Amino acid sequence: MNKSELIEAIAKSAELTKADAERALNATIETVVKAVAKGDTVTLVGFGTFKSVKRAARTGRNPATGAALKIAASTSPKFTAGATFKTAVAGKKAKKK
Repeated sequence: MNKSELIEAIAKSAELTKADAERALNATIETVVKAVAKGDTVTLVGFGTFKSVKRAARTGRNPATGAALKIAASTSPKFTAGATFKTAVAGKKAKKK
């Protein structure tokens, strides 16, 4: 499913126009990106958690030559799927508490 197909599905499910669904999706993505970029964690219960993780500097190897090279420290986005999402993908029914 690509973005335009997702917009169509959202519009149909929420009974919105495609333009309204696109604005809502774009606003959601933009908000999540801004929050994670400034170091916040975004948790959507049942769906998952978006956060940023810091990766330490390390030494790697060039696979072609075997030479050692330095890999700089970086910050990357990370998504962790929630329990409801995981069980849906696995094809199992969610357990009730």
